[in-house]
Amino acid sequence: MKSLKKIIAVITVIAIVLAFAACSKTTENDEAAQAKSYKIGICNYVDDASLNQIVANIESQLKIAGEQNGVVFDVTVENCNADASVMNQIISNYISNNVDLMIGVATPVAVAMQSATEDNNIPVVFAAVSDPVGAGLVASADAPGANVTGTSDYLNTDAIMDLIFANDPDADNIALLYDMGQDSSKTPIENAKKYLDAKGVSYKEYTGTNVTEVQQAVSTIVKDNCSAVFTPTDNTIMTAELSIYEDLAKAGIPHYTGADSFALNGAFLGYGVDYAALGRDTADMVADILVNSKDVATYPVKFFDNGTATINTQTCEAIGFNFDDVKSKSAPYCTEIKTIETAESFE
Repeated sequence: MKSLKKIIAVITVIAIVLAFAACSKTTENDEAAQAKSYKIGICNYVDDASLNQIVANIESQLKIAGEQNGVVFDVTVENCNADASVMNQIISNYISNNVDLMIGVATPVAVAMQSATEDNNIPVVFAAVSDPVGAGLVASADAPGANVTGTSDYLNTDAIMDLIFANDPDADNIALLYDMGQDSSKTPIENAKKYLDAKGVSYKEYTGTNVTEVQQAVSTIVKDNCSAVFTPTDNTIMTAELSIYEDLAKAGIPHYTGADSFALNGAFLGYGVDYAALGRDTADMVADILVNSKDVATYPVKFFDNGTATINTQTCEAIGFNFDDVKSKSAPYCTEIKTIETAESFE
């Protein structure tokens, strides 16, 4: 009889423990279900290595920020592939779905989001806008003044020009390769002209609005026997880089560009910001605005040190340059020199 009572007592204890555990689990689930959720819509301008790297790092950093702050960031990502009508439809859908904030990756998307939110004041955070003041997105970098702020990949054009002549003091015919429709290219191309005019070096502009036109422009650059090619942070040229780098390399013409993703896709040298870091900082701004209720109108635009040169060692060899010489000559104009080999995307 005593044994039976002991068995019943043990069973009772086990039942109580299991009930408590189940109750605790339910409480945890309830707490998770009650966690504050923010809806975020990201629109990427085009499918290229730089912008994709930004988006990937925004997503991963928002996940970390959500866990740290006990909230959920419900993120939707769309790519308009440089199609304005698709871009506007994506933005309209985000507005209809009552997103709490929109992220525009690259200048055209940011400008479209700004226009679409003039009446509803949905916060907009841009990523990789080279000249946010010139594009009319903010009143000033320190005090944006409205519902738009973000991160800039402003390019120090003079530094890239310095690199061209450090590696080839006799360069006398510079090709400026870009898409005239890219807002991010206007200021750096004008700055490049001013630099070259002051130096007394001739240059010519070569443009294209799609891969085929860019390939045709490069064919002309090769025929013109240009000394070097300069391209700023231009998404059209970035998209075409894998299709043009071999022709430039075979002709022995170095391509100096405004981002490491160009070098990843075969260009000789990319000079600019760390786009992974830019993506993470963009996400941190978003979390700060949503979780900490920071005022977008007074949230300063974030700029980055763009003193990192990324050299494609395969292309360096193909155009007949010695990497050690390039590194030595370039070092005075860079805060850091990295190496990379040709691939389609960052790992």
